[in-house]
Amino acid sequence: MGSDNREETGRGEIRAGVIGAGAFGRLHASKYAALPGVKLVGIADVSEVRAQTLANDFGVTAFAGWRAMLPHVDIVTIAAPAKFHGEIGVGCLNQGKHVFIEKPLAANMREADALVRVAEARGAVLHTGHQERFVMRYLGLFDGNVKPTRIETHRAAPFNPRNTDVSVVLDLMIHDIDLCHLLNPADIATISASERSQPSRSDEVSASLTLVDGMEISLFASRMAEARKRFMRVTYPDGEIHIDFLTRAITNTTPRKLKSLDSKGEAVGGIPCPSVDPLGHGVAQFVRSVRENLPAAIPPREARRALDTALKILDAAKTPQSQKRLVNA
Repeated sequence: MGSDNREETGRGEIRAGVIGAGAFGRLHASKYAALPGVKLVGIADVSEVRAQTLANDFGVTAFAGWRAMLPHVDIVTIAAPAKFHGEIGVGCLNQGKHVFIEKPLAANMREADALVRVAEARGAVLHTGHQERFVMRYLGLFDGNVKPTRIETHRAAPFNPRNTDVSVVLDLMIHDIDLCHLLNPADIATISASERSQPSRSDEVSASLTLVDGMEISLFASRMAEARKRFMRVTYPDGEIHIDFLTRAITNTTPRKLKSLDSKGEAVGGIPCPSVDPLGHGVAQFVRSVRENLPAAIPPREARRALDTALKILDAAKTPQSQKRLVNA
């Protein structure tokens, strides 16, 4: 992307568009509409009815396809199904647009690599919806230099037809994969996994990872549970941190000081406190990167790594009786 576009968005109002008129498209539209210095211009969807319905709610223009919307916007959110992320994202980036892609970055590594390559070549901001890392950073979980010895995550919910175009690993578990890589960036030595599917595909997956430095990670995600349950347990040599994301309760036996999840804090520069509105915070960070000519707050290569690990977990789940040995094992 040429420098003229960055200079223009840095000076004046940023025009935003949303591709995908589903539940996530509605959420992103509401965040853009509420941000100072941003004008929500339009909604694009393959369904003209869906696009028009959502556009009417925000008083903006409906576009029958994303290509028709691009001349009218500076930035876009891609909230379409994951199988379209690669095609749409590359198309938008090649037209000089900054892109916020809902997780996962793409449906496969070939498309993920294309997105990263084009964004870097064009000098565009490519931001992925791993906004839960903002909450963990706000808490202080990434502070300090003591590595965990074990991480356990659990993310379960009753069945919902939303996002069943992808496995529960790409839908839910990928959030925890991203957080685990931030807590310990060491390479993965081995992966073992198992899955159950009802009524869609890969609706419940358990995975065990061992990193090259010996740290163990246990991941569980389900969208066929009887009730919602979501927690993370991080074990250190000097104690344990347990976070219940539903009750917002934190148990901390380590010397580290963590902020409270229910602390609303103060919005700084129009950016809401991440623990109150993670998506709003993520969208605001995306806009800030565009306006101030900053790198993406969530680097594309980190989103790529989370996708790579997620796909390796799915691959391991196909042969649950064996353990897949990876690099440097």
